[in-house]
Amino acid sequence: MNASRWNCIFVLLLLTLLGVGPMPITSIVGIYVVIARPRWFRELVRRIYDE
Repeated sequence: MNASRWNCIFVLLLLTLLGVGPMPITSIVGIYVVIARPRWFRELVRRIYDE
């Protein structure tokens, strides 16, 4: 596994832990990615599936 995948796994686990609290952070980040389509997300997906 490359570094990008490990970073994604780490961030998703962190968001899962934060999502247990009163504010659903994971949903907010997901909505942001769907609406804004940030460049960093495209690059991240490209690095993950570039293998």
